[in-house]
Amino acid sequence: MKNKHVASLTLLLLPFLLSSHAPRPPKSPASTHPTLRATPPDPTYAERLGYPKGARVLILHVDDAGMSLESNEGAIAALTRGAATSVSVMMPCPWVPGFVKWLKANPETDAGLHLTLTAEWESYRWVPLAGRSAVPGLVDSTGCLWPDVADVAQHASPDEITLEMTAQLDRARAMGFEPTHLDTHMGTVYATPEFLKRYLQLGIKNHIPVMLPGGSDRLIQEQTRFSDQQIDQLRAIGTTLWNAGLPVLDDLHNFSYDWKIPDSISSPSTAAGTTRSTLATPANDKKLQQYRTAQYIDALNKLQPGVTMMIMHCTDASPTFAHISDSGPLRRGDMLAMLSPAFKKALQDQGIILTTWRELMRRRNSLK
Repeated sequence: MKNKHVASLTLLLLPFLLSSHAPRPPKSPASTHPTLRATPPDPTYAERLGYPKGARVLILHVDDAGMSLESNEGAIAALTRGAATSVSVMMPCPWVPGFVKWLKANPETDAGLHLTLTAEWESYRWVPLAGRSAVPGLVDSTGCLWPDVADVAQHASPDEITLEMTAQLDRARAMGFEPTHLDTHMGTVYATPEFLKRYLQLGIKNHIPVMLPGGSDRLIQEQTRFSDQQIDQLRAIGTTLWNAGLPVLDDLHNFSYDWKIPDSISSPSTAAGTTRSTLATPANDKKLQQYRTAQYIDALNKLQPGVTMMIMHCTDASPTFAHISDSGPLRRGDMLAMLSPAFKKALQDQGIILTTWRELMRRRNSLK
């Protein structure tokens, strides 16, 4: 039966995202976002999974675990003391052993693979797990993964994508970590229809849920400006995943990395050459937490009925992290927002049902 579903993807993906490797078009002002005309699935995937009609079900998902010590610490804080419910791990990165050790001590954690096919930072990079000789199209002249998605689309073959994704899954299993789901770092698996096909095949073959919004898709269309035809293709792929026995997202919220932090609010705890003990003060973090929490509460107001995954990058960013990326304030703000009592209260006041990929898969299995 799985082979039947895998084969059907070939026909579904032919017209899908034919120019997706090109730069994303500039975002429209809110007033000019396209109106979704295609008919979304009815009932929602949340209802099919047994949630009440009209329920807004949410996965609060932390990306980039394993990338750095600060990434691990921020993810753990958001999952254990905050509102976050799920996380995914970048298997080629140097701090993976530390995070997997924590996962083994906390086996109920909802943890997936953040399939990593790029290494975007200038001075902090990683290599493919499959090895340079096996996937030469995935690496630049330094032997590291390409920094940009467009480079991967230009140089890598679909077979190389499959080899590297499989190597990352194999490493996780060899370390005793069975992922609850698959998703994608920097959206690289969406760069070409064939890359997307290989990603979906990996999930179907291994019976692991994959991140793909196949329902109302209002938020993802607002962000990407996909045409109605492309949204219909996403929904058709969602149907294939559902028929293969996997749960499907109704929508995906991936705006948070574009919410820039004003300099006047950025916590100086992340500035290079500073001392964390003197600059990560309660006053600094309070301003950042209030600002970022307000953005996430506003995002809750826009959720539609169904299962939505909301992506964030919770990081306990230190001065050291500034030597990796200038995104420290944004990432630290994500962590602080998940720890915020105001955000937790907003979830409760709005009747949001929090869930995990593990729970979605349990519900999907119960329907067979």
